[in-house]
Formats: sequence, C-alpha cells, structure tokens
Amino acid sequence: MQTYYDLQNLPSFKNPVLTIGTFDGVHKGHQFVLQRLVNKAKEIDGESILITFEPHPRLVLQGNTTSIELLNTLEEKLVLLADLKLDYVIVVPFTKDFASMHADDYIKSFLVDNFHPHTIIIGYDHHFGQNRSGNYDLLNSKKNEFKYHLEEISPQEIENIVVSSTQIRDSLLTGQIEVSFEYLGYPYQLQGNVIHGVKRGRSIGFPTANIQVNDQYKLIPYTGVYAIKCLVDAIEYKGMMNIGTNPTVTDTLDLKLEVHLFEFDKDIYNQEITIRFLHRLRDEEKYDSLQDLIYQLQADARNALTYFASH
Repeated sequence: MQTYYDLQNLPSFKNPVLTIGTFDGVHKGHQFVLQRLVNKAKEIDGESILITFEPHPRLVLQGNTTSIELLNTLEEKLVLLADLKLDYVIVVPFTKDFASMHADDYIKSFLVDNFHPHTIIIGYDHHFGQNRSGNYDLLNSKKNEFKYHLEEISPQEIENIVVSSTQIRDSLLTGQIEVSFEYLGYPYQLQGNVIHGVKRGRSIGFPTANIQVNDQYKLIPYTGVYAIKCLVDAIEYKGMMNIGTNPTVTDTLDLKLEVHLFEFDKDIYNQEITIRFLHRLRDEEKYDSLQDLIYQLQADARNALTYFASH
C-alpha cells in the first residue's frame, strides 16, 4: 500500500477504483466496502484507492472539539488499511476551504481532475461538499458527463444492528468491550507513554504502568477494570488495566489509566506501549480499607487469568 499526502504529487493511476471517507475505526462495515473496492479493481485490472482526511472533518468544522472521541489515530488507521491490501491511500488535508467547496466542484475539480476514476464506490450515507449537499444522487447524475461508473454499498448489519462508528463509540463508552470487538473485528486499542506515578501499586504487590495517551482526541473506554493485552517492544503481555480515579486511595477526580502486566518486571518508563481491550472485569469501586482493595485486585487477577485461559 502506498500512501500520499499531497494532491500535487500523485502518480498516474491505472483504471482507478476509489472510495472516500474518514473510515474512523475501519470496522466491519468499512471492511466490507474496502473489500468490494479491492475486488472491483482486480476485476478490471485497475488499482484500489481510498481517499481519507486529516484532521478528522469534525475537528475543523466544530468550534468545540472537546466532545470529539476518535476510534483511530491516523497511524492506527493506516496500519489497519494496509492489512486490507489496498493499492493506495490518499490522505487529504481537511480545511475549511476544502469543506466549503461546492458539491459540483468537488466532483469535477477534486475527484475527476485528480483521480480520473473508472469507478467510484461509496457507502449508503456518504455526503460531501458545502453543507454536505453532495450525495449518491448527485454523483449518479454526473457519471455520464465524467465517464465513471458508480456503486453504492448498503448498510451492513451484524445481528440486525447497523455497524457504524457511532455504535462502536457507544459500546466503548458504556464498557461493552465484547460488542466493540464484534463490530470492529479486532480489539479496541490505544497507545500511550509510560509516565511516573506515585508508585503505590508496587507497595501493595501490584506494580502499575501509568499511561499518558498520545492523542488527545482518542476515545477512552468507560471507567472500570479490564483484562487487556499489552504490546511492549513488539512482545505481547497479558494483564489488567484500571481506568478511573482510584477512589480508595485518593480524593481527586483526575482520570488515571494504570496497567498491571502479569509475569513482567521491566523498566519501561518513557516508552510507548499499546493496550488492547479484551474483557471488562468490573466497575471501579471505593473500598473501606487498603487491604480490601488488595483482596479485590487479587480476585481481579484471578478473573483475568481465567478469562485468558478460556479465550
């Protein structure tokens, strides 16, 4: 897969088959569209092209960005897309000027002049151009003029629920990790750097790595204790993670992300690690004593190991 970030330096494409969108999550619905894209390109001896945007359009168009929670960073998205065997990904800088482009100009000046598509494949709810006025019907009305073929992908459903990035965000924000796994087709993950904490966990037999998430817009799952797998120096370790405020030992409301890895004893301060969420063990709770907390952590570890043994 080749990735381009500059529309002024694109190669010449052979019978390009393209789709457009943010593809946040690269979930099973997206994967269906992209598999159709790849297959269509093979059918016509062409090349598959995904056009996506950075930053996410909502970050540019919404004045208040605090509510934006993304499933993927651009880096994560590109890794997932490479696994789908696309030929090209074009990362278009999304600006207010780009967003204000009239839908007719978007088709002619952006899609046709830059890519000369043989076929355009879009999802059922795709909109584009100023005020999101462009849609499938407009593309369809222009296909003879610009000599491209057009396909629309209907909603893909898993157990009668439409797979969408919104649905996956909702599942993560309510702690339904297995639901997010089912819709994504892979474990939800986040990356962060290991920072220094107060080292309280070490004193009670549960040393933890305190995580500072790299991307401020990355979605953090609902508070609680999770069974996780963690990638450190390209090696995957089993462990558990707490997302919360540590109410037993502190009165602050600052959210903390703490990872305890099983059979692990390395200094990883200032390293970047990747956490993959597999199962939610319980809610975060406040205990009457530190000893009660220790008993609960011991039970959490047993429950996590039981989960891993059965999965």
